Amino acid sequence: MQLRYNYRAYPDASQRRALASAFGCARVVWNDCLRDRKEAHAAGLPYVKSAELSRLRITQAKRTEERAWLADVSAVVLQQSLRDLDTAYKNFFDSLKGKRQGRKVGPPRYKSKKDTRQSIRLNINAFSLQANGTVYVAKVGNLKVKWSRRLPAAPTSLTVTKDSCGRYFLSFVVDTEPDILPEVEAESGIDLGLSAFAVLSDGRKIDSPRFLRRAEKKLKRLQRELSRKAKGSKNRAKARMKVARQHAKVANRRRDFHHKASTQIIRDNQAVYVEDLAVSGLGRTRLAKSVHDAGWSTFVGMLQYKAALHSRTFAKVDRAFPSSQVCSACGFRDGPKPLHVREWTCGECHAVHDRDHNAARNVLFEGRRIVAAGRAETLNASWSAGKTGTKVPAQRGEAGSPWKGQTTQAGIPEL
Repeated sequence: MQLRYNYRAYPDASQRRALASAFGCARVVWNDCLRDRKEAHAAGLPYVKSAELSRLRITQAKRTEERAWLADVSAVVLQQSLRDLDTAYKNFFDSLKGKRQGRKVGPPRYKSKKDTRQSIRLNINAFSLQANGTVYVAKVGNLKVKWSRRLPAAPTSLTVTKDSCGRYFLSFVVDTEPDILPEVEAESGIDLGLSAFAVLSDGRKIDSPRFLRRAEKKLKRLQRELSRKAKGSKNRAKARMKVARQHAKVANRRRDFHHKASTQIIRDNQAVYVEDLAVSGLGRTRLAKSVHDAGWSTFVGMLQYKAALHSRTFAKVDRAFPSSQVCSACGFRDGPKPLHVREWTCGECHAVHDRDHNAARNVLFEGRRIVAAGRAETLNASWSAGKTGTKVPAQRGEAGSPWKGQTTQAGIPEL
């Protein structure tokens, strides 16, 4: 399976200029190729092939006066930008034909140099790990990296990213084998909420940290300062950077909380079941800020890929399942209840239930039923059986465990 490992990079002034040039060249190639395909479609011409675009917009463009600066960056960056455009079109066409699951994917769009996030992708031919702990990137140089953990194997690709507050990150994709944990008997159903972030079927509650709400006062002050600065001024750019840094702190705290909570749940339980919430719909209600502050989708995604990594069972319970209406003791359906009702008594067996704990127990029972019926398409099923080669895509967030003295792998620097 594939995992993604993120590390902070610290390029010097000349390397930052080289990376800015690479970001711009990749963006120009993307926009030029996208424009050619859009114009061909508008004129009723056939879909322009990638080989033709590579010849026109990369090879021949370097020889022209207008695009001669494309030769200043690695050709791998330009070719990878074209491959990413092909992937975007493929996802769009598959979504139209119904071959792609999930939400509908729109057509590719033009990229702007004013985007706060810039990135380039490289394959193994354009970067290498050096013995002194730096990472060599073609036509950029040796980048200084803060190694927070060791890579478990040689990486297959690298993404260099600059975020909205000016930080640089290196994201390595690594092919690894599942890290199978010892089996345990416990299983858990999880009910996600706002008053408590998560309630487990065994009665444990994970409090909601509300990172955005806690930082809201400072964010409001920084946003007021930003609104008073003249547009286009250097002071406005500095104020915008302060706002971006504060938002980055909130996002980092939330991500760290999600990783710790999800790892603990996966290690303690052999099977994890969670309700499939309609987060996009809840994000359009009056509770939108609190819903986005909780980050349920990110948390569930971490549970899913960590279950696959550690050979645990993971399944989602349909959002239409009435987990808050059914008595977990006798199975009597007592009807819907408003949100302010946090405790209720079953009309059949007279058992007193905490709303969230009862819902978590019902999620556990329904998840067991789904798995027993064979209708749970868990990611780890094929890996635990060892019979198929189903690929698990690399997650966007940082994955893996801290280094604890493992031996050095081939191609990995001594840290």
